[in-house]
Amino acid sequence: MSSVSKPVVEGPNTTVNSSRPKKSELKRWIKQLFKSKTGIVGAVIVLFTIIIAILAPLLAPYDPGKVAPLMRLKPPMWMEGGSIEHILGTDNLGRDILSRILYGSRVSLIVGIGAVLVSGLIGAVLGLLAGFYGGWINAIIMRTADAFLAIPTILLMLVVLAVVGPGLSTLIFVIGITNWVSYARVVRGEVLSIKEREFIKSVVAIGARKSRIIFLHILPNVISSFIIISGMSVATTIVLEASLSFLGLGIKSPAVSWGGMLSDGRQYVATAWWVATFPGLAITITVLGVIFLGDWLRDMLDPRLKAKK
Repeated sequence: MSSVSKPVVEGPNTTVNSSRPKKSELKRWIKQLFKSKTGIVGAVIVLFTIIIAILAPLLAPYDPGKVAPLMRLKPPMWMEGGSIEHILGTDNLGRDILSRILYGSRVSLIVGIGAVLVSGLIGAVLGLLAGFYGGWINAIIMRTADAFLAIPTILLMLVVLAVVGPGLSTLIFVIGITNWVSYARVVRGEVLSIKEREFIKSVVAIGARKSRIIFLHILPNVISSFIIISGMSVATTIVLEASLSFLGLGIKSPAVSWGGMLSDGRQYVATAWWVATFPGLAITITVLGVIFLGDWLRDMLDPRLKAKK
């Protein structure tokens, strides 16, 4: 009697050789990272920012909120009148700028990553539902997305924050719920394409539950696009947080944020340039690092770019 093997439904992410060590894939990613100059620069900047954010209490020479009126507007140590006690100088209240920059990195990373998680979760779920079910569900979700696109994002944030009030958790929530549209539209487009492929039609034909199809067969195939958007969104969110804090609707004292430091130093640009310059440089370098790393991730995960190489 001949044995009849059961058909196996395979998708693009089906692992053919499950015995292959996962370490080989990690080594491949590390090898590709070192081949990319922008990728390695971005990874170093992001890793450095994460380290100083975690170790800020150990690295900061002073309490970031400690006021010292007698030491106000001291220049950096390499300028005349500067001191090694305050390497980057002090602000208008005598607070150490280096310590405040180190602590400010925490807020930027928390808001950047937290808001992206909120917006990404909302957008991914709505995009999956719109793309898979279609019909009136798709119509409602997409028309809601169009409505969000019709309103300037920064204006919507300003209105909500003015009504609700500033704060770290509020800022994360507001940025999160106003930036989900790009995730939903991209994920929906990916789902519309994937659900027409043969392996999805085969799974549907054998009677698999819809939830199983969405989470086990479709979701793994849209993860790469989700990661690409998330990488770029972190950079945008860091700038948004700094902008809102600069306008006085973001992080409030005694919490330290780079945007708040820019706001404190704007009236001293002509006389004490270092008060606003150094937090501005911190924002610029961090955002560039995230963008560089995001570009490398896009090159690694986007199959269309791989095909061109």
